[in-house]
Amino acid sequence: MKSAKTKKTLSPEQRAELLGALTARFEKNMNRHAGLEWAKVKARLEAKPESLWSLGEMESTGGEPDVVGHDSKTGEYLFFDCSAQSPKGRTSLCYDREALDARKEFKPKNSALDLAAAMGIEPLTEEQYRELQQLGEFDTKSSSWLKTPAEIRKLGGAIFGDRRFGRVFVYHNGAESYYSGRGFRGSLRV
Repeated sequence: MKSAKTKKTLSPEQRAELLGALTARFEKNMNRHAGLEWAKVKARLEAKPESLWSLGEMESTGGEPDVVGHDSKTGEYLFFDCSAQSPKGRTSLCYDREALDARKEFKPKNSALDLAAAMGIEPLTEEQYRELQQLGEFDTKSSSWLKTPAEIRKLGGAIFGDRRFGRVFVYHNGAESYYSGRGFRGSLRV
């Protein structure tokens, strides 16, 4: 995990490279954001360097972030991780710090919630995950931790989702479990 003193900005070269990748992905996947204009998204991103840094973290861990919506009230654009499978740089994580601390042996390197916080993003909720699955077929060979309701987490569980047999499933597991094929998908409002 990066220290709190880490500067959350990108160099001009990193910014240009990231904006190039985001532009290409936006143009290639217009079905995810019909009616939105890249110039307006880009202007919003350039005005918010910390958000651009968070998108860079999403990109560098394999999330392939893309615009999936726009809030007309706040003007914010919504980005989700749109990689075909759960982001490779965010797998083998238990759900949260409590679960990580509870493991006596074979601890994973981090937890999904801690890593999301360090990246400045939020894990997808179950509702957001189902919205994402309307835009394509995701997690056909992997699974992704989802933001777990407090009443489930209080009982020691956490939820995750995947797509199998042409359907989207949401399951439960012990929050301390972790698998090489399970990561988490994030969201970011910019």
